[in-house]
Amino acid sequence: MTTQLDHPAAAVLDLYRRHLSKGRARLAEMTGGQLELSSHGAHVFGAEGRRYLDCGGYGVFLVGHTHPAVVEAVVTQARTNPMSTRLLLEPTAAWAAEALTGITPEGLDRVHFVNSGAEATEAAIKLARAHGKTRLISAAGGYHGKTMGALSLTAKELYQAPFRPLLPDVTHVPYGNAAALSEAIGPDACVVVEPVQGEGGVIIPPRGYLTDVQRICHQNGAFFVLDEIQTGLGRLGQWWGADREGVTPDIMLVGKGLSGGVVPVAAMVATAAAYAPFNRDPFLHTSTFAASPIAMAAARAAVETIDRENLVQRAADLGELLYGELSRIVAGRCPDLVTEVRGAGLLIGLELRDEHVAGAFVLELLDRGVLVNHSLNAHKVIRLTPPAVLTDTDLTWLLTAFDDAATTVKGLF
Repeated sequence: MTTQLDHPAAAVLDLYRRHLSKGRARLAEMTGGQLELSSHGAHVFGAEGRRYLDCGGYGVFLVGHTHPAVVEAVVTQARTNPMSTRLLLEPTAAWAAEALTGITPEGLDRVHFVNSGAEATEAAIKLARAHGKTRLISAAGGYHGKTMGALSLTAKELYQAPFRPLLPDVTHVPYGNAAALSEAIGPDACVVVEPVQGEGGVIIPPRGYLTDVQRICHQNGAFFVLDEIQTGLGRLGQWWGADREGVTPDIMLVGKGLSGGVVPVAAMVATAAAYAPFNRDPFLHTSTFAASPIAMAAARAAVETIDRENLVQRAADLGELLYGELSRIVAGRCPDLVTEVRGAGLLIGLELRDEHVAGAFVLELLDRGVLVNHSLNAHKVIRLTPPAVLTDTDLTWLLTAFDDAATTVKGLF
């Protein structure tokens, strides 16, 4: 048997075409067919030692790649008891839950671990239904996953159309508009929103919006679910987007950064009252691989690492610096091509004039070794979610690359 290191890029592309996705192979060819072979800190390494600065990763790598503390916790667990029987009590799940609830908003102290953000969304939908909340309300532009229930909340025609009919009784209201939510809500509703819309293009709601959502839900006896899968665990320069307004939802969704960049893991965290149906019957909603010991080791280590290394404050400081510098660069180099720069902590979006300009900008940055993401619900928005472990050298690399890319793109358009 050969390994990926034995295959040149052309051979790997051929395997993608034959066994994975022709579309993914075409996309890779557009970006040069580069391989991703190893990673450490803020850097990803390709073939022949080519190094990239990872400012993308869809929000996963707040602590960077292969952080030693997270890797060590996972390796130790893998050598000890990587998967559990599910019959006996397994302690790493308890320790991970203790670590997570130690930094969640007060009152959110019941945890249901899952394997992905979309699964966390599904768990929240089912828990809400166990309380009789059968009608779903989400925000236009929101992104909550692509499994069937989560996709019903993800208000994007491109992703929904091929899979209809989806869940019934789903309403999408304008994001940031509390009045529209008031008109749509009722006691049978479960409201799911993000504190900042990441895939929607880094859309920051008006101050007080989350407070209004919480109040409207409480007044109407509805469930309030806050999707912090991308925004939580320090990404916004605070532990949670909920902390921006001091709200406590009935349910909070956690993911991405909880992995420590090493093992996929996510969670639904709930108040005792909201969690009651799952508390009574532990078999009401289950998954064989949920709360696997290796994932629990990663989750606990990720939370402890973020806390110990003060990465929440680091994200706030880096985010403020980057927002200012990137705004300055685009204002000086290509102001007619950039509609707006938006950001909170290390979730930063640049809205370009159109998708073609955005695509060109992403490719120019890639040529300079900087990885960024477009936004799945807003293709003309370039999104940066860099790790909070960027060094001064990394910052210089990033800002120089942006300056050069902006100059080049200006010449193209």
